[in-house]
Amino acid sequence: MLKRKAEALFEAWKADRTNEALLVMGARQVGKTYLIDEFAHRSYAHVVKFDLVDQADVLAALNSATTSQELFMAISAYAGADLIPHETVIFIDGVQECREALTLIKYLVQHTDFDYILSGSLLGVELADLRSAPVGYLRIVEMFPLDFQEFCWANGVGDDAWSEMEHAFAERRPVQTAVHERLLTLFHWYLVVGGMPQPVSHFISTNNLATVHAQQESILALYRFDISKYAERNKRLVIKEIFDQVPSQLDSQTKRFNFSALAPRGTYERYRDDFLWLVDAGVTIPVRNVSEPKRPLRLAENRSFFKLFLCDVGLLSAACGMDVARDLMADDFSVNFGSIYENAVAQELHAHGVGGHFFRSRKQGELDFVVQWHGGVLPIEVKSGKDYKRHSALTNVLSTPNYGINEALVLCEKNLHVIGEIVYCPVYMVALIGADVA
Repeated sequence: MLKRKAEALFEAWKADRTNEALLVMGARQVGKTYLIDEFAHRSYAHVVKFDLVDQADVLAALNSATTSQELFMAISAYAGADLIPHETVIFIDGVQECREALTLIKYLVQHTDFDYILSGSLLGVELADLRSAPVGYLRIVEMFPLDFQEFCWANGVGDDAWSEMEHAFAERRPVQTAVHERLLTLFHWYLVVGGMPQPVSHFISTNNLATVHAQQESILALYRFDISKYAERNKRLVIKEIFDQVPSQLDSQTKRFNFSALAPRGTYERYRDDFLWLVDAGVTIPVRNVSEPKRPLRLAENRSFFKLFLCDVGLLSAACGMDVARDLMADDFSVNFGSIYENAVAQELHAHGVGGHFFRSRKQGELDFVVQWHGGVLPIEVKSGKDYKRHSALTNVLSTPNYGINEALVLCEKNLHVIGEIVYCPVYMVALIGADVA
């Protein structure tokens, strides 16, 4: 079983004993159902599970309920004899198929005889107002592909190695050589395998990249299938085209998504809803431009000007073909892997709750990422090649007093060293950047 950080959030929900159902969101194939199953069977004497995608009869019964009483009667009718008060959790998977379950569950959780766990994919699409609504009857946990630390756990990296990396970053000193080389190798593997649980598990047990690639292709096909099933009929072709263009657009010189590639006069305003469908579905990650690198970054956002990454770097590598995977695994960096490295960084920041932004100015140049960090703004450049000390935009921004930026990171292949205001970090240290709570 893969160790996942979300499990601690499940356990906290159960320990708190609030009148809330647990709602687990996330893109397809990130491991929601498996982790919930493991948690439920370990934590409860009785588990009642419904899969609304496969159980059409249960779905019909829940959809026909118009009151909380009718909803519970439908649940009890299909649960059998396993509904034991105070010992039972009711797990409803595929809840995106049944809006009534989420509407009425708030009345069921007021009666504390049973616990409820709901899970589904595409909830950001099917229930677009869910995130912003006052959902005091739901505790929401969003799951992502394995982040780099979870990938390291899966590959047997212990707490001591991770602690050495954390201390090195805090003290601005090099990581011990053996630890650095191990983490850097694992990061190269992560660029190819990514964080989807099935490919990760298969890679760990077999090291067979061909099968891993086939599994990743199947996940990409599932995402295309979801577009065909859930998107509005008149938008499906455009959404698929945006999704399929992500690798080529990231491979362009600017990496910024150009809607004119969809149509001669394509604009963000024309395709905004199609783009947002993919974001809400959790299969893409937007990194938006800011007009200046100053807090709060959100106020300086230009929402129509962005880079669009896939939710998993392994899926991007798979979309680029097996040659890319072979070169990465062989540490052949004669090829430019900039877009793949940036996807991994965007994915890591997103999983840690860090909003994605980049900065571009005709006068000063372009920064790959800017994030809010320890009360200020931290510029980040990502370098996959040998010329990691070439970063004119970073130098320009640091020399602009109005921005008040005192330090910048260059994520690269080298061990940690500091030159002036710039910290050159091994790229895997992006795993230490989390949401700014200051």
